[in-house]
Amino acid sequence: MPRVKRGVTKRHRHKKVLSEARGFQGSASRNYKWAKEALLHAWSYSYRHRRERKGDFRRLWIVRIGAACRQSGTTYSQFMHGLKLAGIEMDRKMLADLAVNDPEGFEKLISIAGEAVAAR
Repeated sequence: MPRVKRGVTKRHRHKKVLSEARGFQGSASRNYKWAKEALLHAWSYSYRHRRERKGDFRRLWIVRIGAACRQSGTTYSQFMHGLKLAGIEMDRKMLADLAVNDPEGFEKLISIAGEAVAAR
């Protein structure tokens, strides 16, 4: 098998890794070996946190819905239970948006949910 010299290929690979590591501190942005290690960690963190972000937003929406419910004299759990009994299928993202941007519409939903709980 013929001998392969890696000069050009290696330089391109190193330049690619070092350009990805731009902005890292210390040797992690200048030393190929450390930059590659730092990138492997950064990529695993970013992969994991892209999934964590979904839970973060869900928690934010629940807090917003709960705050709007408490202003109307009910609790989050009673409100969500009432919506389920009333057959209203809205996700938390839409409910939180309603609570912030359309308080009157959200009040109507609270009254519908309260009636559904009382009728049960």
